[in-house]
Order: sequence, then C-alpha cells, then structure tokens
Amino acid sequence: MPVDPIIERINELARKSRAEGLTDEERLEQQRLRRQYIEAFRRGLDATLDGVFVEDQNGQAVPIKEYMRERYGAKEKDSPKA
Repeated sequence: MPVDPIIERINELARKSRAEGLTDEERLEQQRLRRQYIEAFRRGLDATLDGVFVEDQNGQAVPIKEYMRERYGAKEKDSPKA
C-alpha cells in the first residue's frame, strides 16, 4: 500500500479519536497502519543510505553503513545470534 493513503487514514483515525473515540477495531487498524508506515519509512531510509558514501581516513569512498559498522560496531539485529 502506498504511503499517502496510509497517512491519510492514520490522520482520519486520529481526528476521530480526538473527536469521539475509536472502536476496538479502529484502534487495531490504527496500530497496524502505524506499523506499516514505520516499516515503509525505514525501507526508504535504508534505500537512501545504500547510496551514501563517506570518505575514510585514507581518502577511500566507503558505504556509510559499512563505515558506521566498522566505527561503532554492528547493531544487535545485525550481529549473529549465538
């Protein structure tokens, strides 16, 4: 689902929540839509970062994800499970 209709529906539910409250079904829909929006945002950010490079101390262009991993270590989700 494209992001714009998700945002529109989230906003619609937020307005209704403030005005009159939401049913349990609408509250679940709101939570699901918010998760979808966050996932889409993260995918977009991840795709953007794939094209970002930084210059290391040797003057080499290094993908920013690799640079951050080397400099600050792997995130918990990136590290192998023991």
